[in-house]
Amino acid sequence: MDSSVLLFFEKMPQALPIYEAFTKRLLKELGPVQVKVQKSQIAFSNRYQFAFIWHPSRRFRGRKGVYMVVTFGVSHRIEDSRIEAATEPYPNRWTHHVIVQSADEIDDKLMGWIREAYEFALVK
Repeated sequence: MDSSVLLFFEKMPQALPIYEAFTKRLLKELGPVQVKVQKSQIAFSNRYQFAFIWHPSRRFRGRKGVYMVVTFGVSHRIEDSRIEAATEPYPNRWTHHVIVQSADEIDDKLMGWIREAYEFALVK
């Protein structure tokens, strides 16, 4: 485990297993990607950044408990109850936020959206 990842999860170490499960599945399904750990997020990229993990010390709409926020961008708005928020910062570029509270939530649906974001980033 990279020390920068451990530092990122320092304020909420209970979320680290969720991140590890997400990263393991992402790498298994998409292959090697670049991972950039920053102060407030971890970014995943191929040609461009396509998915992000928000810093768990930031509360999302007052939500309590252990969680991380997975953010990804695709060409259209996805309507699903798991999408906490979606915005269109640029025409035909929708950013979606999904709260993940356990490794069980890293399922085929979420990873399908991540794959779509990965492919979208390749053709931007």
